[in-house]
Amino acid sequence: MSLAGKVAIVTGAAQGIGRAIAETLARAGADVAVVDWDVSRAQETVSAVTAHGRRAAVIKANVAEWADVKAMTDQVVAELGRIDILVNNAGITRDGLLLRMKEEDWNAVLDVNLKGTFHCTKAVLPAMTKQRGGAMVNIASVVGVMGNAGQANYAASKAAVIGFTKTVAREYASRGITVNAVAPGFIETAMTEKLGGEVRDALLKQIPLGRLGSPADVAEAVRFLVSPAAAYITGHVLHVNGGMLMA
Repeated sequence: MSLAGKVAIVTGAAQGIGRAIAETLARAGADVAVVDWDVSRAQETVSAVTAHGRRAAVIKANVAEWADVKAMTDQVVAELGRIDILVNNAGITRDGLLLRMKEEDWNAVLDVNLKGTFHCTKAVLPAMTKQRGGAMVNIASVVGVMGNAGQANYAASKAAVIGFTKTVAREYASRGITVNAVAPGFIETAMTEKLGGEVRDALLKQIPLGRLGSPADVAEAVRFLVSPAAAYITGHVLHVNGGMLMA
């Protein structure tokens, strides 16, 4: 599963799952473009990448804005030479029951989670099609498959990411590009740290493995899907949820 000589873009890489993915790909031999809106925290990820002896570029970008994304891909090619891997990890939540959900909260989540994935995918395709090869992984979510009360916007965005993944996989398989999704369950991140004790206990009862996942659990799944070991896998959704959903 070596990624030696590969260049990867990881969005939302300043913390949590994104940072774990960037570090894991670097450990496997890839150079990494660390993309995030929070450049100061992204620098910590850059340090982790370079600690593995790999090159890194830090890029400030709002994936919901096409101009930012186009400039980001141009910078990656200029600084790192090519684009072999894209991990669409950037995402936000704006939770609330549907009747109370503001339209701006709906739009914000769809703009980052879905439109951002569209922008980044479209931006790297010229480079990947020209070299007739590449691997993309979109970070979806278990709630995009099973739904979750209070997350209509987030669940809709992640369900759409799954449909988008399968469509792009069909469109670009002939160019040697694989496109897959990883659907994490509940992972130990800043987002889940906010859960109260009772909520957390109830959640754990739904997970056969009896624990929340770690960012590393997700990162290792991504590493597999972008590696030569997964060259014959495309259009697949890999669930990393401790058995919470067995699809």
